[in-house]
Amino acid sequence: QVHLVESGGGLVQPGGSLRLSCAASGSIFSIASMGWYRQAPAKQRELVASITRGGTAIYVDSVKGRFTISRDNVKNTVALQMNSLKSSDTAVYYCNARTSRPMDYWGQGTQVTVSS
Repeated sequence: QVHLVESGGGLVQPGGSLRLSCAASGSIFSIASMGWYRQAPAKQRELVASITRGGTAIYVDSVKGRFTISRDNVKNTVALQMNSLKSSDTAVYYCNARTSRPMDYWGQGTQVTVSS
């Protein structure tokens, strides 16, 4: 079992920045990749960014150049730095941990609202 606790999120104006953090505990040795997904109202959950234990990161096209994912394998944390936020980034953001089995674990979700 992997337990994920998220922090960050909130309300920000367009063009602003936010930082999301996620701490993993439990069977952390089994985690292969960690990432962030988001789900906007009436839309499917989508991958925003993910990063492997070795540091290889991927991003959805809509956030490239604006978001940066980072991972600390010692502290077992993953962070998402979000810059130049747009109203279209408004969603509930979920931390994800995927094991090599593979099995997915999820955080409780944190709301990000971009609005003036």
